[in-house]
Amino acid sequence: MEKKNIDWSNLGFGYIKTDYRYVSNYKDGSWDEGTLTTDDTVTISECAGVLQYAQTVFEGMKAYTTEDGHIVTFRPDLNAERMVNSAKRLEMPVFPEDRFVQAVVDTVKANAAFVPPYGSGATLYIRPYMFGSNPVIGVKPADEYQFRVFATPVGPYFKGGVKPLTIRVSDFDRAAPHGTGHIKAGLNYAMSLHAIVDAHNQGFDENMYLDAATRTKVEETGGANFLFVTKDNTVVTPKSNSILPSITRRSLIYVAEHYLGLKVEEREVLFEEVKDFAECGLCGTAAVISPVGKIVDHGNEICFPAGMEKMGPITQKLYDTLTGIQMGRIEAPEGWLKVIE
Repeated sequence: MEKKNIDWSNLGFGYIKTDYRYVSNYKDGSWDEGTLTTDDTVTISECAGVLQYAQTVFEGMKAYTTEDGHIVTFRPDLNAERMVNSAKRLEMPVFPEDRFVQAVVDTVKANAAFVPPYGSGATLYIRPYMFGSNPVIGVKPADEYQFRVFATPVGPYFKGGVKPLTIRVSDFDRAAPHGTGHIKAGLNYAMSLHAIVDAHNQGFDENMYLDAATRTKVEETGGANFLFVTKDNTVVTPKSNSILPSITRRSLIYVAEHYLGLKVEEREVLFEEVKDFAECGLCGTAAVISPVGKIVDHGNEICFPAGMEKMGPITQKLYDTLTGIQMGRIEAPEGWLKVIE
């Protein structure tokens, strides 16, 4: 299969239209059989539930070309499971997990010419999403929904190498204790936009959100989970009911324990502890791990001993091991790679 004529090494992290996308509609209590289509437009009522009351959930994942030439996706079953939980929380119908995985496979296979070659540093980003599509004027869940999957080739998140981030402790709250912080809903990201724009305007790369109830515990950023390393090489990640359960974070924790033999702790992390950690990173689909060099708390700087110039040694090992698994250089745990072709 011949690849598209794309300058893979110079791709940015943005949208490029591909040939096919998957669409399935929910009406009268059931999902239709779904189909692949070349039509990249969405036509809905001006009063659609998603437009009036932000009833939408989504996922983000990638397809890779492995060292031996296969196209694979990484743990799509966990994305399917997370979308089920997101849909339930917003009173949306569940798109069956097996159909979710198959829709992803079908979309990637149909766009195989857009999957970047091994070694290019680029990947195929996959975006499954669902939204309320019928007119809703009273405050209530929609009756009809559309589930879609599109894919777009993207370049490496870090162009020209990894640059440690400088982040600030935000005065804004990301999620309430009993709110929607634990699901991947569009509304969570909408409310983070002002905070991230403000952070960028102040010269910071990201926000660190503390828990809304006490503002003493580390939660996450607008789009990534935190991962810390202690001075004795214990890997620590914050635990909270209002943190999105990152698939990348869960995978890194497994890698730390089972591949690198490191001690792992998933627990509440008090902000006052942060100054004592040796390394800090943000983990998510886009970059796997982004190293943090400095956290600024209203003028007070916390600089990590490892990570000011490059990734700390443990963070680097975690990054190298997980990307090695994703690219087929290191043997993956059972079920982690879904081979598409």
